[in-house]
Amino acid sequence: MEVVNVGAATDALDLLALPSAGEQKRRLPVLSVGLMLEAQRTLTAVERFAKAHDSPLQPRSAQYYSDLIPLDRPMPGEQYAFEVDLDRCTGCKSCVSACHTLNGLDEGELWRSVGLLHGGTPDSPAQQNVTTSCHHCVEPACMQGCPTQAYEKDPVTGIVKHLDDQCFGCQYCTLMCPYDAPKYNASRGIVRKCDMCSDRLVRGEAPACVQACPSGAIAIRVVDQAAIVQGSEARQFLPGAPAPEQTLPATRYKTRRAMPGNMLPADFYSTRAEHSHPPLVVMLTLTQLSAGAFGLSWLGERAFAWRLGGPLAQALLASTLALLALFASVFHLGRPWLAYRAVLGWRTSWLSREAIAFGLFIALAMTWGALAAMPLLLPDFRYQALLTSFAPTVRTVAALAGTLGVFCSIMVYVVTRREQWSAVRTGIEFFGTTLVLGGAAVQVAAHDALAAGAVSAVAPSLLWLVAATAGVKIALAASGLLHVRDRRTSTLKRVAQVMLVELGGVTTARFCLLLLGGLILPSVLATAIMTGSAARALSLVMLFALFAGELMERYLFFRAAPASSMPGGLK
Repeated sequence: MEVVNVGAATDALDLLALPSAGEQKRRLPVLSVGLMLEAQRTLTAVERFAKAHDSPLQPRSAQYYSDLIPLDRPMPGEQYAFEVDLDRCTGCKSCVSACHTLNGLDEGELWRSVGLLHGGTPDSPAQQNVTTSCHHCVEPACMQGCPTQAYEKDPVTGIVKHLDDQCFGCQYCTLMCPYDAPKYNASRGIVRKCDMCSDRLVRGEAPACVQACPSGAIAIRVVDQAAIVQGSEARQFLPGAPAPEQTLPATRYKTRRAMPGNMLPADFYSTRAEHSHPPLVVMLTLTQLSAGAFGLSWLGERAFAWRLGGPLAQALLASTLALLALFASVFHLGRPWLAYRAVLGWRTSWLSREAIAFGLFIALAMTWGALAAMPLLLPDFRYQALLTSFAPTVRTVAALAGTLGVFCSIMVYVVTRREQWSAVRTGIEFFGTTLVLGGAAVQVAAHDALAAGAVSAVAPSLLWLVAATAGVKIALAASGLLHVRDRRTSTLKRVAQVMLVELGGVTTARFCLLLLGGLILPSVLATAIMTGSAARALSLVMLFALFAGELMERYLFFRAAPASSMPGGLK
């Protein structure tokens, strides 16, 4: 803020005042151009505002708020950023209303929100209003994770923009962004977000939130990106907000007050179940079943000489399950007719890599089935022997592609850096599902091969593998629930609270099904207590129990996962 020399202004304005007739001769010689310019320079804020109001030379918003937007464009290594003066923010939500109105947002759609921090002691309580929007990060996670390349960061201004026409509504960016900036619009089938009113900035006008704030708490500044990196290393961002080192948010929060060290979001202790994403639940379970069955059958035939039916039947089963999985995932998209764009972001997005890996798995599995069955389908084909010789190699690559697809599925969630989706937990859950469902499917196929008169030597070791994997999954899930007893509130404690209270019925059913299909029935079958048709029926029960249980695990995987966002609490 400009410091005004009150004394000089008063003297100069006194000289400009209309003198009386008796004083006119005496005072007129003293009046000079220099004093007039001094008077102009030292006008009060009210006088400057009135002068700007009467000037027709600039847009009205630019006149009023020219002090809150930069006069110059960013230089190399710099970018635009929001600056929030926490001492001025009153939580009035004028910025929220203005953003909603000017951008023509739909009902319930918000690009800017106001949250609340509280802390201190009973004798000296403290609270702080926090206005927040997209932080236009130096390394935006939304842009890196987007499979359709629907984000771009302006190379001059640093503003992160969403390209609505490129988006197909997968909503993955809403999981990647730790600050909950991108918002999914169900009626339009796409994600949208703040672009800092870039069209207004180009014309020298302030963004809607900046213009509407009655206390001038929000401004646009030019910031140095290197300084943002240094600040993130020192965790200099905002209490109660996700750590800044993941995306390097550019927003600068400033205050002249010393905040207590125990400031927490107003909703810190609240828990609620999140969206379940049913198409993704089905997709993940089916792809892991398909990859597991194909990979274990390949391993069994190579290592133990198992015969589990014809190659064409195995290939059709694996490919059909994988195709059903990908078809189910299309229903998760807001604009499913653009599903083909899922592979565009393969350089940075694990979601694109997942789609490519499973697409390759389907193609290779079908190719192997066709090559292996060629002697029966085309016995007189001239190059039949040559093409058939490639079948073992194609099958091996297909099994590896299925395993790679499961790995990509794991990384899709690990790269979000959310504690509940850590590499260890997610890896055990996803690869564990691959092994237990794949093993159960191979067990059923072995009984079908025996019933058809084929020679099958499926060892009990396969069933013990299923039981051991199920035991690890049960131990992991149980250890997660024990976090409910933690004294300190953490992400894992919130997960346990949601699973035991709001989703207690699903959690109980999931444990029961895993115990039945993963421990009890495999032990009965492995010890040869039952044989023949009874064993085949138990194998089918085992497969269905495990499949239902793994569907529930994926359901809990999404619903019990706390959302990552800026400090909230003001609805």
